[in-house]
Amino acid sequence: MTTAPPAGAPPRTVLLTPSPTHVPAPEAAPAPRVRRLPLAVAGVIGVALTAYVWSAHGAKPGVLLLLGIGLGVALFHSRFGFTSAWRQLIAVGNGTGLRAHTLLLGTTATLFALIIGTGSGLFGSVPAPSAGTLGIGLLVGAFLFAVGMQLGGACASGTLFAVGSGQSTIVLTLGGFIAGSTLAAWQYGLWRDLPAMDPVVFADHVGWFGSWVLTVALLALVWLVARRIQARRTPPPVGTPPSARGALARVLRGSWPLAVGALVLAVLGAAVLLVSGGAWGVTSAFALWGSKLVGALGGSPEAWAFWQEPKNAAQLSGPVLADKTSLTDIGIMVGAAVAAAAGGVWKLHRGMPLRTAVAAVLGGVLMGIGARMAGGCNIGAYLAGIASGSLHGWIWGAVALVGTWAGLRLRPLFGLGNPKPTDSVC
Repeated sequence: MTTAPPAGAPPRTVLLTPSPTHVPAPEAAPAPRVRRLPLAVAGVIGVALTAYVWSAHGAKPGVLLLLGIGLGVALFHSRFGFTSAWRQLIAVGNGTGLRAHTLLLGTTATLFALIIGTGSGLFGSVPAPSAGTLGIGLLVGAFLFAVGMQLGGACASGTLFAVGSGQSTIVLTLGGFIAGSTLAAWQYGLWRDLPAMDPVVFADHVGWFGSWVLTVALLALVWLVARRIQARRTPPPVGTPPSARGALARVLRGSWPLAVGALVLAVLGAAVLLVSGGAWGVTSAFALWGSKLVGALGGSPEAWAFWQEPKNAAQLSGPVLADKTSLTDIGIMVGAAVAAAAGGVWKLHRGMPLRTAVAAVLGGVLMGIGARMAGGCNIGAYLAGIASGSLHGWIWGAVALVGTWAGLRLRPLFGLGNPKPTDSVC
């Protein structure tokens, strides 16, 4: 990050120069000592859970759990966020996070095109693109999700890695997320038949190479627009998390540059597709967990229309630790706990204002409902959709920006702050 050029200076035109901010980015504080006990506990849980899944359900679920653990490590060490990236862009014009999204999306799209275009798969899987219908459910769901993530303080992937790092506020967000997802599954009939068009997948019209070219071109345009917005507004820089000193220590204990996080996440997300045949997702597991709990308490979720659909019925009838999305979700929490403890920042936070707690639960509920209505979240719809060359991913992202704008205006009602142009960091 650099400061704005002095008055009268010619505008900067070199695309690879850092986008200006009104003050320099702060230096990273030294990482605290390793939290040995949380690291040991998280490590034991990870090893034991992987051994059990591998022996009870086979190599494929075991590999998916390991990929989830890797995703959790990468998410935490890079602090790769979606909620904060959209908030920083809308509130003060800092496009750093959104530009990191384009790198993640473009790299994932490249790997998806190679995997799906060639029909490559492991464990007998046949890779398929993530394509969603275009309709009212997508629009309403993406909007609700974006409002919810600004109130809840995290997106779908962010909720998982924040919970793994011990953030108690986000535990409430996760609880609301599960409740909202379960409520949406229970009331499936209210939104199942909303007007919608069939999915539009670029590859069906221009082939996988043409789809890749179109996707990368659109992402390049988004990158340029985000950079232009930041150059015009010279916002505060993004805060810098604590970091270990030395190359090896930084790899093991963080923090990683956003670009590194984007590339690692893209490779791991593509590996999920290669192993399972489907893209990385998050929120379908929340509906499963909540519905399993309803069944354990004496309810009959199997009678709900949502779980009577063949694909969903198979998910509900099977064990949680054999479910693809549940495995990667659990893995993310374990991996984030390992990364946070290794980085010395794992901490179980205690106490929070009542308004913040209400916002966390409400935000989670809105995200749970929104994700089911839209057919996915920031991972399953936005990332997987765009990377698959599906139009619904682009629409989800555009509507999420509008929902972010609305969510920022609701945050002060719950005592939550927004970035300001005069802040030292955003």
